[in-house]
Amino acid sequence: MKEKIGILGGTFDPPHHAHLIIANEARIKLGLEKIIFLPNAVPPHKKESGLTSNADRLKMIELAIADNPFFEVDDREMHRSGKSYTYDTMIEMTKEFPNAAFSFIIGGDMVEYLPKWYHINELIKLVNFVGVNRPRYDGDAPYDIEEIEVPALDISSSLLRERLAAGLPIDYYVPNEVSKYIKEHHLYE
Repeated sequence: MKEKIGILGGTFDPPHHAHLIIANEARIKLGLEKIIFLPNAVPPHKKESGLTSNADRLKMIELAIADNPFFEVDDREMHRSGKSYTYDTMIEMTKEFPNAAFSFIIGGDMVEYLPKWYHINELIKLVNFVGVNRPRYDGDAPYDIEEIEVPALDISSSLLRERLAAGLPIDYYVPNEVSKYIKEHHLYE
């Protein structure tokens, strides 16, 4: 029997409660044994934000998931030069964990973008894509995507960066430890 592992990738700049709820709901609904948060250095579909360092993003993720024994972080993409491609990472991970069945969790915005992913036709043979509902996105793609419903929280990292840049609080949007870290390190000001 294969170990069922969920992967949640992203920039996590900063990580917020919607990320944690998506991960937890996917773990429960799909019967996953754990969720691996996979922060990327430079995602292919976004320009580098230049707002926070890899070390700061990694620390915020560690703080956000610290109290959940089913969550862990894998920082391999942060150490790669150039763009981070899910295909390259999943080739590595399937070799490292040959007895694992991977579910790659993506939001509705990424479901629509799937046809543009690097080596998507090979990637869909390596992972089970799981699409979660996200406000303002249909989540339609020409691929077999397992869909799950999660509570709709219209929170995004870009919204939080905008609030912080405007001097507005982000209390209740992120775990307390993440909020403290952001304040202590004067991030996003």
